[in-house]
Amino acid sequence: MKELVLSPANTPGQEAAMTNPPDQAAREARTGVIFGLAAYLLWGFFPIYFKALAGVTPLEVLSHRIAWSVATLAVMLTVARRWDGVRAAFCRPRTLMTLCATTLLIAVNWLVFIYAVGAGKVLQSSLGYFINPLVSAFLGVVFLHERLSPKQKTSFILAAAGVAILTLRHGEFPWIALSLGLSFGLYGLLRKKAPVDSLAGLTVETLLLFPLALCYLGWLAYQGKSAFVSGPTHITVLLACAGVLTSTPLIWFAAATKRLRLATVGLMQYVVPTLHFVLAVFAFGETFTPTHLASFALIWTGLVLYTYDAAKLIFGNGGR
Repeated sequence: MKELVLSPANTPGQEAAMTNPPDQAAREARTGVIFGLAAYLLWGFFPIYFKALAGVTPLEVLSHRIAWSVATLAVMLTVARRWDGVRAAFCRPRTLMTLCATTLLIAVNWLVFIYAVGAGKVLQSSLGYFINPLVSAFLGVVFLHERLSPKQKTSFILAAAGVAILTLRHGEFPWIALSLGLSFGLYGLLRKKAPVDSLAGLTVETLLLFPLALCYLGWLAYQGKSAFVSGPTHITVLLACAGVLTSTPLIWFAAATKRLRLATVGLMQYVVPTLHFVLAVFAFGETFTPTHLASFALIWTGLVLYTYDAAKLIFGNGGR
């Protein structure tokens, strides 16, 4: 299905481009919801994967994510015969500049998240992805002229209050949370505005990082410090799977942002920190305090309110 690029001049509350008939617009919106939820569910279980790689340095894990993503995406593009989109992106200076910015943002996001899991700070990464939807919605209002209904505004106030309580009572400057929230919020905004499809865009991003990643991995192997070469078999296999696990949800996410308002995409992202929170407390044994309880109660109240209003908008009003 053809992806749509939203214009800042679209009518407020619109979920898909007005150039399509109403039925097509509704299908686009619903497809966007499916893509978004699929991406967030997979990202939600990422801590399990990276916890298994806790003995590997974050920079080596990041380098493998980049290197194996290039290999995975090359296969996808070859099978789909879609290399033209990649070549076109490299030939357009403005598009390439935008993708250079998204490349930096996604690299920072990946590295910080890998560090957080390995350092036993999954609850702080959970906070980061709770902040992220608020950042996305704010960017959507400021740069894309999106508007929120009264119920949606109330839901954002509740969620913001919950995040504020958790941040103020955290006991330390939450640099992990802020880095994750800001980097991915800005990434979503720029990818939404970039005139390139999800597969080609991600390929360009990983290709830009590939030379650095390959050099670093080669240096590790030369020094005898490569976990991929010298580590146990299960580590080698897990690192080799990094390409598929990295590429797939990012492609789904980019496809969702093309079909949905940034505010809708932002609130859907609460799936990820919720799963991270559950894993942190019940699987990894991180401490859950009364402050966390109060914060999450406010956040979930806001989420329920927003979800009810957004469901009526998308499924009860033709996606407009």
